[in-house]
Amino acid sequence: MTKIKICGLFRECDIKAVNEAGPDYAGFIIDFEKSHRNLSIKEAAHLRSLLDKEIKAVGVFVNKPAKEVINAAKEIGLDVIQLHGSEDEAYIRTVKERSGLCVWKAFKIKSCEDAKAAISSSADMILLDNGYGTGEVFDWSVVTNIEREFILAGGLNKDNVSLAIETLHPAIVDISSGAETDKLKDKEKIIACVKAVKTIIGG
Repeated sequence: MTKIKICGLFRECDIKAVNEAGPDYAGFIIDFEKSHRNLSIKEAAHLRSLLDKEIKAVGVFVNKPAKEVINAAKEIGLDVIQLHGSEDEAYIRTVKERSGLCVWKAFKIKSCEDAKAAISSSADMILLDNGYGTGEVFDWSVVTNIEREFILAGGLNKDNVSLAIETLHPAIVDISSGAETDKLKDKEKIIACVKAVKTIIGG
């Protein structure tokens, strides 16, 4: 049964919207200044405290020292650590062992070789994306027959998420820009995205 994550929350009203919509996961981008959705650890901890207890909190990190990621995860109260940079296998293992949390690793998918590399990852879950934060769909045919559970990201929105689930059967769909208007989370789009997923899975 496919679950849904709404990522890139950075305002209190975003939390109110996801609390109403009821996705399975909510994502926070931590200490990555290139993103307009960036949060400090303190800001993320505050928003996490407002999140409905039934929604799991995911912290997204990009090429940060493992010790910093582990400490941040504890301070914020994360349920999942998502790695979105060039973190290698040794790094993934270190974070998994020392944090005790579920670790997701994102991969840019441009070819079958990229998909094979993702499949071999020791992360608890792999996230397949077009390119971090592009908001564009990649060629789904590359991962049609992938042989492990995965998270699908990249260009998903209320209009195509049902097709994505029917076509690829991902464990989780990850939506960020598809739930925004003018780079801000849109309550109605968040609700529509979650409804689309729950409708197709019969939830």
